[in-house]
Amino acid sequence: MSMRFLLATLLTAAFAFIAGMFLPWWSIAIVSFLVALFLLPNIGLGFLSGFLGIFILWGFLSLWIDLKNESILSGKIAQIIPLGGSSILLILVTAFVGAIVGGFAAMAGSSLAPVMVRK
Repeated sequence: MSMRFLLATLLTAAFAFIAGMFLPWWSIAIVSFLVALFLLPNIGLGFLSGFLGIFILWGFLSLWIDLKNESILSGKIAQIIPLGGSSILLILVTAFVGAIVGGFAAMAGSSLAPVMVRK
């Protein structure tokens, strides 16, 4: 993996964390799009970078929140959603949903990168 990919992944996670403090949850898409637009012209690496950056961020944040409230909330939500009451599975699903949003947004940004460079 290249340094640009690693940098894009870390910047996506860091900027999405900062944006999440002030903006709605979907701001992760804007962050992923912009980071990939400026750093990754490869569509596949763009998707993977956005996916991994948001997966790691949302997975870590969900786990942290889960540990802070002793899995009470996640256990109840995991019973409502057919996850068998598994808090860990709910954390993984949460991280995956965010990662899909981040990945597709980054893929869109990567696909526009060559167009932006030509102009």
